[in-house]
Amino acid sequence: MTSSWRLIPPLSIAGSLQMALDAWLFEQHARGLHSPTLRFYTWNPAAISLGYHQRQFPAHWKQLAWNGQMIELVRRPTGGRAVLHQGDLTYAIVTSGLATKRQVAYQQICEFLIQGWRSLGVELAYGVAGRGYIHNPNCFGTATAADLVLADGTKLIGSAQKRQGNSILQHGSIRLQQNADLFQTVFGKAANLPTLPLRNQLSEVETIMTHLTQAAQACFDATFDVEPLSTQEWEDIQQKQHEFHPQD
Repeated sequence: MTSSWRLIPPLSIAGSLQMALDAWLFEQHARGLHSPTLRFYTWNPAAISLGYHQRQFPAHWKQLAWNGQMIELVRRPTGGRAVLHQGDLTYAIVTSGLATKRQVAYQQICEFLIQGWRSLGVELAYGVAGRGYIHNPNCFGTATAADLVLADGTKLIGSAQKRQGNSILQHGSIRLQQNADLFQTVFGKAANLPTLPLRNQLSEVETIMTHLTQAAQACFDATFDVEPLSTQEWEDIQQKQHEFHPQD
């Protein structure tokens, strides 16, 4: 039976507000007050997001700047390692009723990413790294079975998940035009950036979102209702924003 999902138009705002929005959507859905949701977004200014349980990070991350703006340091409501959000596109899905086994649920959600990128001529596969990833502070320094890689093994999409009962929040970063010098400044090592067969990756973001949305519609047997956030929803979300700044 086809389900009705909310599609929130793309937003380019501060990372702490993006995380508050994802967390709010998840909480509302878990309480039975909100439909399944898909959204895409970018981070403005650039940001570094830490996994929920990631307590150790270099002190210089608090003093980094990019394009004349301080890089925001935020904490995600989901797990995993640090992600640099510059030149990337993030997706977020909030839904329920998927497999109880975490890895199977990852695969159920990631299928729309695989199918969407395939329609763009890009084949993706799951990573193969083991649990050694927990010792790497950089999410894109390794690819686990929850991540998607290109044919040459380069990681294109890193995802993280939060569960409560039957409800799931999964969001992930899709690397499109990341600056190699900034990546090296942040993580102290060269970036293994993906090479994509797109004419102009920045101008193709709209095309990417369209293909991924169409794939999600097929994979989740869903119809999407485009619905921006209301004034009251923004007020509720802004009250949560402080929760996603890391504590000293």
